[in-house]
Amino acid sequence: MLDAEILARIQFAFTISFHIIFPSFTIGLASFLFVLEALWLRTRDDAYLALYKFWVKIFALAFGMGVVSGIVMSYQFGTNWGPFSEFTGGVIGPLMAYEVLSAFFLEAGFLGIMLFGLNRVGPKLHFTATTMVAIGTLFSAFWILSANSWMQTPDGYMIENGRAVVTSWWDAIFNPSFPYRLVHMVLAAFLTTALVVGAVGAWHLLRDRQNRPARIMFSMAMWMAAIVAPIQIVAGDMHGLNTLEHQPAKVAAMEGHFDTQNGAPLILFGWPDMAAEETRYALEIPKLGSMILTHDWDGKITGLKDFAPEDRPNATIVFWTFRVMVGMGVLMALLGVVSLFARLRKTLFSCVWLHRFALVMGPSGFIAILAGWFTTEIGRQPWVVYGVMRTSDAGSPIAPTAIAGSLIAFVIVYTIVFGVGTAYILRAMNHDPRDAHVPEGEILRAGGRPIAAHNPPQAGE
Repeated sequence: MLDAEILARIQFAFTISFHIIFPSFTIGLASFLFVLEALWLRTRDDAYLALYKFWVKIFALAFGMGVVSGIVMSYQFGTNWGPFSEFTGGVIGPLMAYEVLSAFFLEAGFLGIMLFGLNRVGPKLHFTATTMVAIGTLFSAFWILSANSWMQTPDGYMIENGRAVVTSWWDAIFNPSFPYRLVHMVLAAFLTTALVVGAVGAWHLLRDRQNRPARIMFSMAMWMAAIVAPIQIVAGDMHGLNTLEHQPAKVAAMEGHFDTQNGAPLILFGWPDMAAEETRYALEIPKLGSMILTHDWDGKITGLKDFAPEDRPNATIVFWTFRVMVGMGVLMALLGVVSLFARLRKTLFSCVWLHRFALVMGPSGFIAILAGWFTTEIGRQPWVVYGVMRTSDAGSPIAPTAIAGSLIAFVIVYTIVFGVGTAYILRAMNHDPRDAHVPEGEILRAGGRPIAAHNPPQAGE
């Protein structure tokens, strides 16, 4: 039978896995809506407005589900992780409060105007609302990543009467891993949104390659994939170097290295065996592991055997979740490169196999984010605050049956509620974006003239 600690971890992993896919989507989608409305105001092209109206409904649904799923996790801190909340409350509590005050209030305050205010407040003030919501999503990422990064690389605190007390808010907020993890996560959110937008555009192009709004969204998404995916690879490399410095056991588990060695190979595939302390069936490239991790062919990589058995993360899981994340990233970069060739050959909107490739890649951003978070969180074990507080000391004294019961309830309710919500989002994505036109009789003025009078050709198509 599973003990209370494992059940509590499974429950939190389940709820956060549902939650994270929605903020990661809305962070990028809010910025995409900002760009669409800015382009509409600049060009007076109602195709951009049609796309804005098409995606803002999807944004509202995803935002709502993200809020609901996030509330559940905050309760778990108090019910399942009482000692953790007591120990870290002086650090994590204010950071979460800052997120609510500076991000959630900003989003909630302007969301209504963004959704319903275009004909009431005018285009420019409405654009301000869209801008504030987009900024709010980035603020949210800032504070949440700061809190989580502090758990990975705690800094700017001291322990007083058994509790973490902040000695420097600057050091606590901008802890050693935070800048790298913030950039990595925001880029991941942008890529996730781009791939969803690209998949929806590809879906509509497969049905009608002359669909102009579909052409616009597909073109914009492919530009994002081509530009951001390589940047993300560089950001991931820098994040890896930072992790090697501060969490070497995590890197050893990610790479499947049990023995410390100079000139370590890159293990492409294998099966890390924690009991035998070796990676079985390893397919290796000599010395490339050291080159990637230390930028030195003969760089030293610390193996898991250098850490006490009770201080080692589960390499079997972390090894493979890391490879899933990297594999998705490589496919994203490949999609971007292929789209560039298609654009140069002027077949971006007629290449059926490219559209099918983009369609299949639609959920890849979510897969990569989940795999990345599993790598980050499981790789931190057995610590809940790295090097300071063990996960085994962070749980509340609750009966395993109580946690199991609530976990079963979560699985049932989440499957129904978020299953229906996701199905509704997919249904909305299936609608033709050309149908999101300006209703007859609705006069939306841009510069004193109806937007229908401004419909110039889309540059770069």
